Amino acid sequence: MAIPVTQVRRGNVVDIDGTPYKVLDHHLNTPGNKGGIVTFKLRNLETGANVQKRFNSNSSIETIFFSKKSCQYLYPEGSGFVFMDNETYDQFTLGTDILGDMMKYVPLNSDVMVLYLEDRPVDIELPASVTMEVVEAEPAIRGDTATNVTKLCKVETGLEVKVPQHIKVGERISIDTRSGEFLGRAKG
Repeated sequence: MAIPVTQVRRGNVVDIDGTPYKVLDHHLNTPGNKGGIVTFKLRNLETGANVQKRFNSNSSIETIFFSKKSCQYLYPEGSGFVFMDNETYDQFTLGTDILGDMMKYVPLNSDVMVLYLEDRPVDIELPASVTMEVVEAEPAIRGDTATNVTKLCKVETGLEVKVPQHIKVGERISIDTRSGEFLGRAKG
């Protein structure tokens, strides 16, 4: 179904020249008395390559409908990651070229939403934030009471996050998956 490019949002999957792309970001620019230009930051769902495409604001683009299924991340294997469909127990692999740095936010044996195009898994959808356990943390510097003093810590997936001085190994913290920033200690 074709829709105006101004109505396309982040997370939509679009068809450009027969290739499926996931919209990572978009920006509308309206210079002076000219028509607007919409710039999209896209990820090719077949190769994993990120590209930028520009369209006139009055043009249309073909959207692709996809399905989502809850799947469990099992383990890394070679140059990919193995998932299992929670309903059928079928296992499949998605490559690092497609998922890239997103897997730093997915701990082993956790559930994620997998996007399917025509019954073929192509991508994952991360929640806005995730909770992970701190496995390495620099020691707090005694007497350093200045505001906003941070230190680096490493969570269970290997992701490094800047956290306040009081965070210790073994604590569970919430992390924003869009920016990689510390949100706070996990509740409960």
